Amino acid sequence: MAGAWTPNSKRWIIAPPDARAEGLARAAGIHPLVASLLLGRGVDGAEAAKAFLQPKLSDLHDPDLLPASRAAAERVSRAVAEGEKIVIYGDYDVDGITGTAILHAVLKMVNADVGFYVPHRLEEGYGLNGQAVRTIAESGAKLMVTVDCGISAVAPVAEARSLGMDVIITDHHTPGDELPEANAIVHPTAGGAAYPNPDIAGAGVALKLAWQVARVLCGAHRVDEPMREFLLEATCMAALGTIADVVPLVGENRAIAMHGLRGLPHVKRPGIRALIESAGLTGERLDAYHVGFVLAPRINAAGRMGHARLAVELLTSADAQRGAEIAGYLAQQNTDRQKVERAIAEQAAAMVIERGLDRPDRRAIVLCSEKWHSGVIGIVASRLVRRFGRPTILIAINGDGVGQGSGRSIRGFHMRDALAACGEHLLSFGGHAMAGGLRVEAGKVDAFAEALLARAAAEISEQQLTPALHIDAETSIAALTHAAVLDIEHMAPFGQGNPAPVVMLRGCELLNEPKRMGRTGTTVGLYLGQNGRSMRAVGFGMGELADALRGVNRVDVAAEPNLNRFNGRTSVELRLKDVRW
Repeated sequence: MAGAWTPNSKRWIIAPPDARAEGLARAAGIHPLVASLLLGRGVDGAEAAKAFLQPKLSDLHDPDLLPASRAAAERVSRAVAEGEKIVIYGDYDVDGITGTAILHAVLKMVNADVGFYVPHRLEEGYGLNGQAVRTIAESGAKLMVTVDCGISAVAPVAEARSLGMDVIITDHHTPGDELPEANAIVHPTAGGAAYPNPDIAGAGVALKLAWQVARVLCGAHRVDEPMREFLLEATCMAALGTIADVVPLVGENRAIAMHGLRGLPHVKRPGIRALIESAGLTGERLDAYHVGFVLAPRINAAGRMGHARLAVELLTSADAQRGAEIAGYLAQQNTDRQKVERAIAEQAAAMVIERGLDRPDRRAIVLCSEKWHSGVIGIVASRLVRRFGRPTILIAINGDGVGQGSGRSIRGFHMRDALAACGEHLLSFGGHAMAGGLRVEAGKVDAFAEALLARAAAEISEQQLTPALHIDAETSIAALTHAAVLDIEHMAPFGQGNPAPVVMLRGCELLNEPKRMGRTGTTVGLYLGQNGRSMRAVGFGMGELADALRGVNRVDVAAEPNLNRFNGRTSVELRLKDVRW
């Protein structure tokens, strides 16, 4: 938030106490606070609590439950047996890149004639396109397998079939009314399917198909030891895609994420080891933060600033030397991406204020520019949503007069449905509840913006414009013992569907003068006291709070409890989310 810190800038939505917490704590042998947090996530009963806190790989659903996965695996295996050329067509984000790498690797293990194709984000845009299909067909491919895309590619799939290629679609995005006439569609919900995990990521779908391929090639339900070792390493790649794609980290997704994170530091694949080393994380215990904010942005940088095929090479064929070269290049690309992103964010925020798009009667933001880099506008849109509390779509107009847009939403406003309602103004669109992408002619941007703002005005209440902070429980400094916070850590990995728990502490005394910290002074540090106990609290990006709290003696805080491990010492610390006084 720019400017001086202001209390009451967020709506605190505090979950009421749950009378079942004490009973669940005793039955499951966990801290009462953790029991309360689990109940708030719909986890009830000792067995369910244990399954949540200690997910097993055996919790993964059998691939046979994923529609068309068996038929797709048999077609892939036939292509391997007959020496047909296979091309894997993947999306250019982390989910698509890791899914592509998984399928490419399993086929390389059996000496298949396999290649991959990843579209250029700026030149080709998202999804399957006709020119790429023709290029792949001309290369002699007889089978094309999509990853994390293709569910809405009706015309490109028809063209591929007409050119003599069979097509297998693996995707997880929301299907439209018409499905492509592919040879097999491996998707959790398409065509009325009811896979037990409708929120599986694209890399998860690819993992399940790889598992099925391994079964068919091994001729048994249980795969041989080399394939088993490969699938365990593939779970690490699937974890990268699952966490980066911000799908709910519950159930099967949670098992993939947790076991993948545990395995990442030990993978044998040189490219992944080089990626981890280039980020300075060798030997570290990796969590969802490291994936979402350190590793994934480096993988994504390939597609955002250049071409994603380098990232696929990193995860597939790169040896140690080549892996180090690519990882270093991606680190520099990510640094360049951050600079471009900051510049666009500053310009876009100024445009919002200048045009009054932050007024109460303006309930969505649509901006465009011919100077913006389309590879980073989605990240900037997320920034604007956090700052202004409104669904935001940013559009980069390219040289041929066509805009490529990326949008992020708020709870209660379904982005893809909104784009569909404004579809008459668009060349194409796609997405899901919280994010979407589009292509639009430059001359129709204003009409599209008016249509979207009208829909937002009808659907979004004034209250929704004030960002909500969901608080899981009220507690005290005394209750936040080392043992309690260690139990909270066992609820990780945190992310969509399983956010890091936020607790409220009421009536805390300020024991020192809050200080700005860090090289840029954007972090605040302070000590809180309550009933004779004290605890350190840190607020990242909340430097203004140090000035605002001068003369204030007592505050209510909302914070994430965590264990600060530094120089061999571990202490409980609060990571501030908001402060009231």
